[in-house]
Amino acid sequence: MHKEGFPVVLGHEGAGIVESIGPGVTEFKPGDKVIPLFISQCRECRFCKSPKTNQCVKGWAADRYDVMALEETRLTCKGKKLLQFLGTSTFSEYTVLNQIAVAKIDPAAPLDKVCLLGCGVCTGFGAAVNTAQVEPGSTCAVFGLGAVGLAAVMGCKFAGAKRIIAVDINPEKFEKAKVFGATEFVNPKDHSRPISQVLAEMTEGGVDYSLECVGNVAVMRSALESCVKGWGVSVLVGWTDLHDFAARPIQLIAGRTWKGTLFGGFKSKDGVPEMVKAYLDRKVKLDEFITHNMTLDRVNDAIELMKHGQCIRTVLSVSQP
Repeated sequence: MHKEGFPVVLGHEGAGIVESIGPGVTEFKPGDKVIPLFISQCRECRFCKSPKTNQCVKGWAADRYDVMALEETRLTCKGKKLLQFLGTSTFSEYTVLNQIAVAKIDPAAPLDKVCLLGCGVCTGFGAAVNTAQVEPGSTCAVFGLGAVGLAAVMGCKFAGAKRIIAVDINPEKFEKAKVFGATEFVNPKDHSRPISQVLAEMTEGGVDYSLECVGNVAVMRSALESCVKGWGVSVLVGWTDLHDFAARPIQLIAGRTWKGTLFGGFKSKDGVPEMVKAYLDRKVKLDEFITHNMTLDRVNDAIELMKHGQCIRTVLSVSQP
């Protein structure tokens, strides 16, 4: 039994080419360009058949989300079983995927760019467009300006928001946010009073939509409290399962909505190819997220950059980029 979810091959955001297919696989052929999906879409379960959700009964998320790996795996090393992180394991030259967890994409798509659509960009963009359903002319606040937060900023702009307030404690992130459509910036460290009060003063009582892209329960509360009463919508985008989150009931009684999103609400096999097309049609940005390119053997260097906030996205390639 692997109670702790180790040993595991990490990585869940990638793109590649089909090397071979197993018996019964009809959707793919060797040579196809694909993106692995950490949320499957079997198209047959009650969730897949419902337009209300992108969760699939057959995905890893339905079962072992606590260790982020299913017991079942197709990877071994020196005869020992290796678990597959989120059923994908992209930090590897090869991986083996279930066909319900792979999206076939346009053969013209550059793999070293569209790999970002395997998680972060779809998550942030979809949180704004699909989950919050940001409306034209609205005012939005995005908390946390990593790749997911920047994608949320891009989603707000795509949806026609008039004001997009970017919130982060690292002022170096602000120039980058402007590229994706942010109109204003607030650094909570510059203020002695709560960020929700600062935003309320800037926006006649609060923003129409707020998106929490950190995964911090205190920030989630701030994001909710930054929404205007009556119709404000706050979306939890940052992944965490460490602590309870809390707020006063009056926040919701007064008409605010608090909701969460996984993979930006995109049904994976349908949404990912659409986002690839949107990139090829220049409707969404990807290149601007990529600050570093490295080879796979430098994965630890890439993780260090991320831990210290020195990159937005580092793309790892199997061979020399």
